[in-house]
Amino acid sequence: MKNNQENRIEAAIQALIIGNQRFLSTKEEGYSHQAIKTIVAENGQNPYAVVITCSDSRVPPEHIFSAGIGDLFVIRTAGNVIGDFELGSIEYAVGHLGTAVVLILGHNHCGAVAAAMEGHGGGHTQKILDEIMPAISGEKDAGKCENLNIEHGFCRINESQLIRDLINKGQVKVISGKYDIETGVVEFFQ
Repeated sequence: MKNNQENRIEAAIQALIIGNQRFLSTKEEGYSHQAIKTIVAENGQNPYAVVITCSDSRVPPEHIFSAGIGDLFVIRTAGNVIGDFELGSIEYAVGHLGTAVVLILGHNHCGAVAAAMEGHGGGHTQKILDEIMPAISGEKDAGKCENLNIEHGFCRINESQLIRDLINKGQVKVISGKYDIETGVVEFFQ
């Protein structure tokens, strides 16, 4: 007899399989997803924006911005932190794909920021908190800490010489914002 966890695992796998089947049969604006996939497979990707956001399951960028396949180049990490791999991914999008806008998108009720505020971590999670903690040092208000973390990500993006060069040429703009998980509203900061 299967235990509760085994049932949850099987249910999750089935949800992924059924979700993919639904995706394959869905039509949007007269196009099937299969037709869109074929177009982007043949013509390559041309995303209009890079979105760096939190891995939080309540923050789905493609839904938040009503974007389709090939529209966004999405990078997700807990706490929307930006390390070398994420920065390299951003450079790839703006340098090779010609993506013109980079958005660092935080959100309210961020668990990673809350954990950094409380100093709770361990294992590899601690590396995420170590990236957030200097940016929020001394601040006690969760909303302000989230904003400081977003600003830290914004500054981290601007450490890239490639990105700075593209900004100076007027080819790229880096902006930031915060998603409200209750209302669905994105407040843009820059």
